[in-house]
Amino acid sequence: MCTGKLQTSLLVVGYFVYLLVGAAVFQALERTAEKQEKIAAAQMKEAFLQNFSHLTIAEIEQFMKNLTKAIQNGVYPVGNESQIEDSNWDFSDSFFFAGTVVSTIGYGTLHPKTAGGQIFCVFFALFGIPLNIVFLHRVGKMLSLLCKKLGKFLYEKGMRKKKIKFLTLLFFLVMGILVFLCLPSLFFQITEGWSYSEGIYFAFITLSTIGFGDYVVGKQPGRNYFRYYRMLVAIWILFGLAWIALLFNLLTMVLEDTEKIIVKDLHQIGKVSKDNEVSERRRCWPAQFIPEEDLLPPCAGENAEKTDSLAADSEQKKNEKRVFSYSKTIAITYEN
Repeated sequence: MCTGKLQTSLLVVGYFVYLLVGAAVFQALERTAEKQEKIAAAQMKEAFLQNFSHLTIAEIEQFMKNLTKAIQNGVYPVGNESQIEDSNWDFSDSFFFAGTVVSTIGYGTLHPKTAGGQIFCVFFALFGIPLNIVFLHRVGKMLSLLCKKLGKFLYEKGMRKKKIKFLTLLFFLVMGILVFLCLPSLFFQITEGWSYSEGIYFAFITLSTIGFGDYVVGKQPGRNYFRYYRMLVAIWILFGLAWIALLFNLLTMVLEDTEKIIVKDLHQIGKVSKDNEVSERRRCWPAQFIPEEDLLPPCAGENAEKTDSLAADSEQKKNEKRVFSYSKTIAITYEN
């Protein structure tokens, strides 16, 4: 027991150390390049504002292309120059990015642009994704253990096993939906200014690792977020992934069991239908066209040999009686 707890503790510590180191490396590799890109975007915007009345159509088209490219790279040239210091690669955002890499969510709104950052991202994901799978598996075991303890407690109270199974499953679903979907959505509604339905949508799309990238936390212009906001969201994502993985596994088992029941029922229906069809055919056939084996009762096939044997014995006894009677007649005649 102590060994299992020690292994779990080491795994959790090692996992978060891996993410922290990855966040620090991404910040070191990408922050300077992003600052230069922001300065270039600000200069482009200033030049456009000073000369927009004298620009040709080709120059405006080029400005639009540059602006689109900057936005795709996560640079939004809005506001004043003080926003240049606001980085997408501070430690909190870098930790959030590291979490989306190992969890394979990949929103696409933030990505490394330097050659060093891209190469490091490849190796970071290469070892981080298997580590994330092991971590989620261990967290899933811990959640399952909690459900088992609840079931054991209810069993000691004298509750039936079927009811215990239903209540533990209900507890798992309700607590998971509350902790990982409902409450976070309310938090996002307050922090991001989204509607509650948008918060639910973002939470599920994120935890299911679909990650469209249409809604991303910490990216609303003009909103002030607390310092480690995205890091906190990343931790919610990591534990939420374990819960939703268990949920998907549970739904898979339910669908498989349902499929087995349906196949069994269909097989039974087909068997009954076939038997009814054969019986109906026998009733419709003239007696002379019904095979002899079909005329026998259901057990006749098993007792056919026994019936033949009894008939043979009966015939043999009759012959013996005839012989005995004939012998007796000859004897009486001889005496006379």
